[in-house]
Amino acid sequence: MSLNSDQRTIQTWVHDFAVSSMRPIAHEWDEREETPWPFIQEAASIGIYSFEFFANAYADPSGLTLMVALEELAWGDAGLCMSIMGSTLAVAGLLAAGTPEQQMEWIPACFGTPSDPQVAAFAVSEADAGSDVSSLRTRAVYDEASDEWVLNGTKAWITNGGIAAVHVVVATVDPTLGARGQASFVIPAGTPGLRMGAKFQKMGIRASHTAEVILDDCRIPGRFLLGGRDRLEERLARAREGARSSQQAAMATFELSRPAVGAQAIGIARAAFEFALDHAKERVQFGRPIIENQAVSFALTDMATTIDSARLLVWRAASMAAQQQPFERGEGSMAKLAASEAAVSVTRQALQILGGYGYTRECPVERWHRDSLIYTIFEGTSEIQRLIIARNLSGLKLR
Repeated sequence: MSLNSDQRTIQTWVHDFAVSSMRPIAHEWDEREETPWPFIQEAASIGIYSFEFFANAYADPSGLTLMVALEELAWGDAGLCMSIMGSTLAVAGLLAAGTPEQQMEWIPACFGTPSDPQVAAFAVSEADAGSDVSSLRTRAVYDEASDEWVLNGTKAWITNGGIAAVHVVVATVDPTLGARGQASFVIPAGTPGLRMGAKFQKMGIRASHTAEVILDDCRIPGRFLLGGRDRLEERLARAREGARSSQQAAMATFELSRPAVGAQAIGIARAAFEFALDHAKERVQFGRPIIENQAVSFALTDMATTIDSARLLVWRAASMAAQQQPFERGEGSMAKLAASEAAVSVTRQALQILGGYGYTRECPVERWHRDSLIYTIFEGTSEIQRLIIARNLSGLKLR
């Protein structure tokens, strides 16, 4: 569980980018609450935001390269990080459900080109279906006469929703089967019937665009069904017969993405810890640096231990995923749970160490704490992660 020379080179490269190109503009884009296209263009121009970078990182047999890069980007700023890495959730959806041909066609389109960068979106959640993905109301109906799928519904809280070049949308094809009756579809920008709804104003990661995606008689070619119709029909037939079927569309994607989400959370936590540590060594009260107070030094000790523990869980899950080892004990959920809770806890402790200064908008820890909170919510709340882990440990279908 140590980095090789190539991984350390990538770590240094991404960290330097975070220092020079992310930290100086993070506050501005948080205040603007807009998609930072100039930043995305810069990241694309140097290759950090590109199909090639993601493909090479994903191909790493240790599974750690992408985790290291994501930690450094989130250390720079979580909102800016999500503005370029929100696309990877759509990529994970393509990897989870698409055929090799579909992956080669659509994954590069998620990033665009260095001169014309694009973003992608993965659309699952709905107003009445967040944690309960089995309750999706968005429907996909096959029109055999035209070999088209017709989608109707509204997706909520979608990263890059409505501005993406590629939307990967999870919809219900057989409502009687619940989550097992769902499938994933690719919908490119400009498709009639696809439009952006309300844009959400958020507490944190405000440089990342979040909006509704509205599908109104949205017609797409039959080949835009990820995995193809034959595979879908086989899976639905098994489900109708009561046989065990492969994991449903949304959960298969989240299973791939959980370690990556955890890596981002660790980056936020590390940023807050380092800031609080420097402050504690420099801030003098009652004639001595505050780190000499046991309460402060012990808090910093707990923060460092929490971060390192969570990182090891993330690296373990990433390594298992790279080696195609199943998460039989909920290792992916353990990683996401530990890292997201660590980000909230560490940023909260950092605020306490910084006192009144930490509570002001001029202090980056205030922003990092706001940013950290979403990591216990999106891509599976902490409560859902605990449920998944409990099911894996017990072997029971706990509700």
